[in-house]
Amino acid sequence: MTMQLRSDPHALQPLLRAGPPPEQAEATVVLLHGRGASAESMLSLYGQLILPTIAALAPQAAGSTWYPHSFLAPIEANQPFLDSALNRIESLVGDLLAREVQSDRIALLGFSQGACLTAEFVARHPRRYAAVIAFTGALIGPPGTVRNYAGSLYGTPVFLGTGDPDPHVPFEQVKETAAVLKRLGAEVELRRYPGMPHMINEDELAAARSYLLSMAAKEVQDNV
Repeated sequence: MTMQLRSDPHALQPLLRAGPPPEQAEATVVLLHGRGASAESMLSLYGQLILPTIAALAPQAAGSTWYPHSFLAPIEANQPFLDSALNRIESLVGDLLAREVQSDRIALLGFSQGACLTAEFVARHPRRYAAVIAFTGALIGPPGTVRNYAGSLYGTPVFLGTGDPDPHVPFEQVKETAAVLKRLGAEVELRRYPGMPHMINEDELAAARSYLLSMAAKEVQDNV
């Protein structure tokens, strides 16, 4: 047990749920909190979105932090926490797929550290997702990191929202993330909010709700 906690610290952390069971929902969104925050805070955000037909899964990070240093630090400096965080997301998505929830009915949404994880996960595990929403986050690694991800996102709709300047996430890194995800075949929308503090604003919430309602509406159409 002790060795697992050291090598995979996020594996045994709580998973919170809201909404209908994924098998009965029109879609499922995986919610990833920021540094020092909690799964509870992401479920509060889900409540603000008012999506009663969409299931929500919110994993908790060990110590409320997915990785210890800046997302711009050398990747090895954030190990084993970074790999553990990405593995946690992979296990959640894999479990949904095993329960016959199709990948285009699965969305990922994160803020700050959670947004960085969201972007990095979908780049490393490309497939057709229902939606990818990253509030103030970017691909992980210092400037100059080689971004030779393989595979395709097959037109996955991606929303990137960020303040500029942001004290933690340089806008140049968000622009690079948009370009990389486009190269992987995503349909990317990037919204820049001049002078916005490190937060989620009402326009971003409205955009997220629109993206998630669109995937629910597609599910209804597919079943007609």
